[in-house]
Amino acid sequence: MPSPRLVSKTIRMQFQDEGYIIDQRKHGEKSLILTVLTRHHGKMIGYVKNCLSKKSLGIYQLGNHIAIDAYARTQENMWSFRVELVEPCAVNFINDFNKLSILSAFCSLTKDTLPQEDNLERFYYYIESFFSFINEENWLTHYAYFEFYLLEYLGIGLDLSECSATGTKENLRYVSPKTGKAVCAQAGEPYKDRLFTYPKFIIQQNYTPQRTEINDLLKMTEFFLRKNFFQIHGLKFPENRATLLSTLRLSSN
Repeated sequence: MPSPRLVSKTIRMQFQDEGYIIDQRKHGEKSLILTVLTRHHGKMIGYVKNCLSKKSLGIYQLGNHIAIDAYARTQENMWSFRVELVEPCAVNFINDFNKLSILSAFCSLTKDTLPQEDNLERFYYYIESFFSFINEENWLTHYAYFEFYLLEYLGIGLDLSECSATGTKENLRYVSPKTGKAVCAQAGEPYKDRLFTYPKFIIQQNYTPQRTEINDLLKMTEFFLRKNFFQIHGLKFPENRATLLSTLRLSSN
């Protein structure tokens, strides 16, 4: 009878899921290591053997929606993936400078911040929406929602329910960079140059904000991501996100 240690080494784990490619690295001549944001298993990293050929190269592009059959012999082994293309979402980005810049920032942020194999739960909705609405006029708004709720998912969400200075819930206009809490117009007016703009369109679930509102939101989310995640973990903030607002070629609404 085989020993328990020997039996454990022959255990086979397997599951199926679907999600979006956010990173791919060549491994050897014909294989890849993929990072995928999956619906039920969060960020997954897996090995795809002998997948690089002229026929299949288009499958493994950043942003593509794929189905994976993941399997491993033990918990210590890297997952191996069998991949099937669900939707070639990469084509929605490749010929648009602005969208390609956003996709690059999205992939870097999710790769660097999200834990492996942790169910994303409600946050996956904002990931999926970003890809689903990329051809709509308000596609940038969906990216802004993604960054705002990324803060919440990482446990560094903002407290925007009431003014931190007065306790009022009325006329909230600013956000403090020190506390991440809302500030009303009256209390914040003397310090407005040092405060962020209150993201009213997010709170009201408005998906047609002005471009200036989106810019203000992205400036704020960048600040809190830097301060409360990347600096704390000793990580470098992604360059493609750091330069995003200055490189986007979009006109204001």
